[in-house]
Amino acid sequence: MKYPIVLENGLDGWIVVSCPSIPGCISQGRTRAEALTNIRDAIELMLEAIEEEGWEKPLEFLEVTTIDIEAEVAA
Repeated sequence: MKYPIVLENGLDGWIVVSCPSIPGCISQGRTRAEALTNIRDAIELMLEAIEEEGWEKPLEFLEVTTIDIEAEVAA
């Protein structure tokens, strides 16, 4: 199964990565590769906990898209 993830630059220079379809599933890494490895581990652990505890399954569908916002130029 594929899960969407979001990568962001942290204030401390690390890359913060989260899985929005699994609330609270967040990790980080010094590099993109490390962040991706760490979030994979976090997702696997969360899915194990979900199964063991009988929690609600993660969303099966999540759409990520963009929206254009035109900025006004200050005079």
